[in-house]
Amino acid sequence: MDLSFGYGALGSLPWLRHCRVRRASSYDRSGGNADRLIIQPGETECFAQLPEAGVIRHLWFGGGADEAYYHRKVVLRIYWDNEPHPSVEVPLGDFFGVGHGAAGSFYSLPLSMYVADSPARPTRNCWFPMPYASGARLELVNECSVPYQHYFYVDYEEHQRIPDEVGRFHAQWRRENPTQPVAPPADGSGIENLTGAENYVVLEATGRGQYVGCVLSVQGLSPGWWGEGDDMVFADEEIGEDGSPKWPPGIHGTGTEDFMNFSYEFPVRDTAYGLYHGVSLPGAVHQRQWETLAGKSNQWSVYRFHIQDPIPFQRRILVSCEHGHGNDRADDWSSVAYWYQLEPHAPFPEMLQMSARLPRT
Repeated sequence: MDLSFGYGALGSLPWLRHCRVRRASSYDRSGGNADRLIIQPGETECFAQLPEAGVIRHLWFGGGADEAYYHRKVVLRIYWDNEPHPSVEVPLGDFFGVGHGAAGSFYSLPLSMYVADSPARPTRNCWFPMPYASGARLELVNECSVPYQHYFYVDYEEHQRIPDEVGRFHAQWRRENPTQPVAPPADGSGIENLTGAENYVVLEATGRGQYVGCVLSVQGLSPGWWGEGDDMVFADEEIGEDGSPKWPPGIHGTGTEDFMNFSYEFPVRDTAYGLYHGVSLPGAVHQRQWETLAGKSNQWSVYRFHIQDPIPFQRRILVSCEHGHGNDRADDWSSVAYWYQLEPHAPFPEMLQMSARLPRT
């Protein structure tokens, strides 16, 4: 069975498909124009319950709430195959590529967000394929103090069955605020990181699957460039039974901007985005000041998607990055990891309380 899980591959379009395409949406069932779902404060709303076997191909979300930082106060959860715990649990804005409770305009192959006339009402798209064998449940949790207006499409295919080797889509949000700096040696020799144990953790997963990318959101809390830390990915035999990394990692990078496929810091223009990597929230559009809290120390969101080069793991994976050279900085880091794996997945870290998810001001 060819489900053609390629991401928009033009070469797959001539292959005729054996499925039916459906849409769950917020259209007005009365025939009017109130095409939205109102989620009241404190409510958890299942907005799509999909039966049997299928593949979600596209999510489109509009709407919003008349409250600051609602992108961190509304949480998206998705469950596959009647599982008791969600495989996706991420604040709304972060899931669609922009952190800090903000909104921004960017376009990539799997995700996009667009701010038109109202920054409080961006449109959001996701094209990560999401297969399931016996149903899917999508819900939003509104922890705002005001109603959330949810306009949505869930475009999906109905299939007879899903092959056993097909992984389920996962997305997980984490935050360390602030990261804990490693003190330099008293002799002034400089920090040497030869364990990776103090790195910021983007993803820690067990089972069989493949990592397909992340969105990283950082706010520098002291002057200077926060992005000097190396990315490190440990997989399978590079991780001990207790979950600790074994040196050296199979993938070792050369800097946080290099991790995101840039070089010599991140570009500050508001069009620095591409299919697989980019800046979805520039820290500063007009300033490039190193030694103040302007410029490179503002709030950033950057992304790197492994669409052409997913990183497989057979037993477990640890995706991490230094926060500053040798983990020498204390900054506000948060991230969304995206990956596929066979179920069951390891329990997610408990979602932070809403107040602990809010951005620094």
